[in-house]
Amino acid sequence: MAPQNSNRTYCVTGATGYIGSWLVKSLLENGHTVHATVRNPDCDHLLKLWGGGDQLRLFKCDLNEEGSFDEAVQGCHGVFHVAASMDVIVKPADDDEFVQSNVIDPAIKGALNILKSCLRSKSVKRVVFTSSISTLTAKNNQGGWMPMVDESCQIPIDVVWNSKTSGWVYVLSKRLTEEAAFQFANENGIQLVSIITTTVAGPFLTSTVPLSIRFLLSPVTGDSTLLPVLSSVNSRMGSIALVHTEDICNAHLYLMEHDQAQGRYICCTDSCTLSQLVHHFSKVYPSLTSQRVVETEIESVPTQISSKKLTDLGFKYKYGLHEVIQRTVDYCIDYGFLPPTEKQIK
Repeated sequence: MAPQNSNRTYCVTGATGYIGSWLVKSLLENGHTVHATVRNPDCDHLLKLWGGGDQLRLFKCDLNEEGSFDEAVQGCHGVFHVAASMDVIVKPADDDEFVQSNVIDPAIKGALNILKSCLRSKSVKRVVFTSSISTLTAKNNQGGWMPMVDESCQIPIDVVWNSKTSGWVYVLSKRLTEEAAFQFANENGIQLVSIITTTVAGPFLTSTVPLSIRFLLSPVTGDSTLLPVLSSVNSRMGSIALVHTEDICNAHLYLMEHDQAQGRYICCTDSCTLSQLVHHFSKVYPSLTSQRVVETEIESVPTQISSKKLTDLGFKYKYGLHEVIQRTVDYCIDYGFLPPTEKQIK
């Protein structure tokens, strides 16, 4: 296991997002001091949930402004770069030039601005970059299925540009930003580790239901915008990979503190096909109308999304696949996003 270091100072970008807000909470509970960067410091809802007292400091930062993160990373042992725009997953894409200049270039610039601030700080020992399963593919060069997906199975950039399937702008943005971050880190002697997040689900601290949860629950809600994206993931990956909120945040800290951590790590509790996912939902949420997904189901073979590299490092998951789905449904019912089942009403 990685050593459990207390009383360190860490910076978290995108602290008001789904992963970022829970990561701040987790770090504070582990005794660390947190520099949380936000675009809008008016986040009283999260401040009450975080607590933290003197161990928490907020910094208003702009990813597109070089030097904006200098103060936030100063004195920090490590930086978690979690910030990313999820809106491009569902917004219709314009022409290639627009996507390049308005989505990809700003994302790359933001990541490099943070890394430049880390260089100037002299205190930052490691940066953990939050990547995405969207940067991978289960299809081989001949268009067939690979039986297992690991960190080496990156989707070719030209394939993304040419296919333009649902969510392609987000895929391209994440893929190119991660590539640029590693290049800059290698050229400047920065220890950069990338954690490839799968679909994160479970409890949340944000005031609205996170997009990844709405994405996962689209077979239940029948969301006509997100369900095709989920189906597209199923067709590209051969399955839907899941991880619990706590596990993804624990993995971030584990990779930050483990001396041998290097390169890219998939964080996946388990995966299942879209039809299997619907079956799981029918068990925990009897109100599901499975006909909603019949037309969008795609014939696929179960593909294993392997997090062997992470578990070989010693990381252990707390929640299994069924628990992730159960806890997500229960939390969303309590939140009011899903109506209670007939049994709960009675």
